[in-house]
Amino acid sequence: MSSGSAATTGVRRWRPPERLDVKAILGVHRRGARDPAYRVAPDGSIWRAVHTPDGAGTLTVAVDAAGGEIVGRAWGPGREWLLDGFPDLLGAHDDPASLPVDTEVIRRLVARSRGLRIGRSGRVWEALVAAVMEQKVVGDEAYRGWRHSLYRYGEPAPGPVDMRVPPPRPVWREITEADWHRSGLEPVRMRTIRAAARVDVETAGDVLTALPGVGPWTAAHVRTRAFGDADAVPFGDYHTPGLVGQTLIGRKVDDAGMAELLAPYTGHRYRVVRMCERHGTWPQRRGPRMSVRDHRSF
Repeated sequence: MSSGSAATTGVRRWRPPERLDVKAILGVHRRGARDPAYRVAPDGSIWRAVHTPDGAGTLTVAVDAAGGEIVGRAWGPGREWLLDGFPDLLGAHDDPASLPVDTEVIRRLVARSRGLRIGRSGRVWEALVAAVMEQKVVGDEAYRGWRHSLYRYGEPAPGPVDMRVPPPRPVWREITEADWHRSGLEPVRMRTIRAAARVDVETAGDVLTALPGVGPWTAAHVRTRAFGDADAVPFGDYHTPGLVGQTLIGRKVDDAGMAELLAPYTGHRYRVVRMCERHGTWPQRRGPRMSVRDHRSF
């Protein structure tokens, strides 16, 4: 049991226009299977711990299949903010129907992706820190650093589940260099996050690529998660061009080739990428996997 109680619970019910794939929509916010800020409960409900503009909050989202509604419950000082925004978190603003369905491959992807929407969390800093941690590293390495940071600098999540709230931006700025090393993250990630922490990115999200160490790949990952940008393509990704090419035309391509393939879907290019991630064809792996590095000083 963590801080908070049922007495401070807020509830909101929302009826979406169609049945949503909640797990697929929210899964982009999960930082590994042991993310202390994200949990999938045995009953299928999804829990998120978030630092909102009003303070810490915990949100759980559950599908009421019989009633055709999605039920959000929230705890903590940020509960009203979370409940106000949870339809947008699930893509209430999104318009997947306007995607051009011009090939048989796209038609099949759309058919298999029923209920997939591009949601927006409204939390730029949270998305930025996680994306910077994931720059040019294997997922396990980034997830380890995320867990270390939340357990050491985050706070217990409000409500009935043992989770951790990601620390707010000023706290990240104060993390010592020694503790960055203990997290196992590369020094360059540390410098990027500390430099970005000097800017209030929540109110200046359009300056992301002007921040040192933040390029198009990182900005795209922030835009898709925080703003629900269905067109933000993560150019520079090691795997994505190969996946998109293999799925759409049966062979791997590079970034330039991916840009050409996605051009007919401008406005929905990330949506196509996301559908490929969920239901596309991964190219045959060649060569060894990248190993998990450890930059900690013992």
